[in-house]
Amino acid sequence: MSMVISRVMRTDFLALDAAMTIRHAAGLLHAKGQEAAPVLNEAGLLIGILTQKDCFRPAVQASYYQQWRGTVGEQMSNPVKTIEADGDIASAARMFLAEPHRAFPVLQNGQLVGMLQRQDVLGRLLELG
Repeated sequence: MSMVISRVMRTDFLALDAAMTIRHAAGLLHAKGQEAAPVLNEAGLLIGILTQKDCFRPAVQASYYQQWRGTVGEQMSNPVKTIEADGDIASAARMFLAEPHRAFPVLQNGQLVGMLQRQDVLGRLLELG
């Protein structure tokens, strides 16, 4: 049985602004229990992604300098690996197998419509099998 990504993705997700402080963004990721968050520009277009892992460098530096420094834009990853909303769950599983990422932004007609997390794909595969 095939399942499209749009039926598994999360539509309620944290989105960040590049100018936000990295400390604030790290706190939001942690509080919301999200592995990653898309970074959007003023027009709402995807310009990067910030992961929990991206927050470790400034966190370690903060332990030395006694303060967090930097912005989301300075720490985010770009270009961003994305997945299409109309793709199937098997293609998503192959992407997670091939890439170290725990989440992918989901696009439909070039617009961000959701986030797909590795745990959601695994859960759906368990339901299907």
